[in-house]
Amino acid sequence: MTNRFEAVIFDWAGTTVDYGCFAPVRAFQEAFKEFGVTPTMEETRKPMGMLKHDHINTMLHMDRIARAWEDEHGAAPTDADVDAVYAHFEPKLLSILNGFADPKPGVVDAVAELRAAGIKIGSTTGYTDKMMEIVVPQAAANGYAPDCWFSPDSTNGFGRPYPYMVFRNLETLGVTDVRRAAKVGDTLSDIREGKNAGVFTIGVTEGSSQMALSEDEFDSLSPADQAAARSAARDAFVAAGADAVIDTMAELPALLAAIA
Repeated sequence: MTNRFEAVIFDWAGTTVDYGCFAPVRAFQEAFKEFGVTPTMEETRKPMGMLKHDHINTMLHMDRIARAWEDEHGAAPTDADVDAVYAHFEPKLLSILNGFADPKPGVVDAVAELRAAGIKIGSTTGYTDKMMEIVVPQAAANGYAPDCWFSPDSTNGFGRPYPYMVFRNLETLGVTDVRRAAKVGDTLSDIREGKNAGVFTIGVTEGSSQMALSEDEFDSLSPADQAAARSAARDAFVAAGADAVIDTMAELPALLAAIA
């Protein structure tokens, strides 16, 4: 494999674990429903990858949700309402996270191949440290453990699309040049984070939040429908500025080798 890359920085849910990124989706939707508002799947997933508090703020200010909130509560959503929804969201997510830490297909083998080539493994996330305290050991028990990880808690709350979590990884891993690192993610926020950091940025389609399908749902599609789902996710990543797009993590080592 090429020696151009010194490190690969992965996202978590939807990229390396939690096929389809369903843990946060479930918690977001249940939290909003407790306030009398039912968000659609598209609305719930659109800000995916952001710091979870920022995600809720973004959702609350979407036109339809803001109108529904005002209809239900008699006033437009406020910062206090963001805090209130988050206060319901966080315990819901914490209660289910340990069941959503299985590595996605191809991840464990791809990471082993990258490490065999001398490439270090970092990670960024939209989860908080408290959430990661559940996900990280469970993922490690299931075979996936990066060399380091950083949440927005380590960057004064500045999550994606800010580049600071990537920069913390580069510093910790001793990367000599941003051009010698790659970022891999499954959301448009991941792509924007990587591009803002100046690293080579890759989207992954299958099992992504962008595709929004469980593994069973994807496997049940016809070959033509699978191809269409991949293509739609690929187009979205490219439009967001991705330097490359892969369908599965098994393709990553060969892609990085080819870039040399």
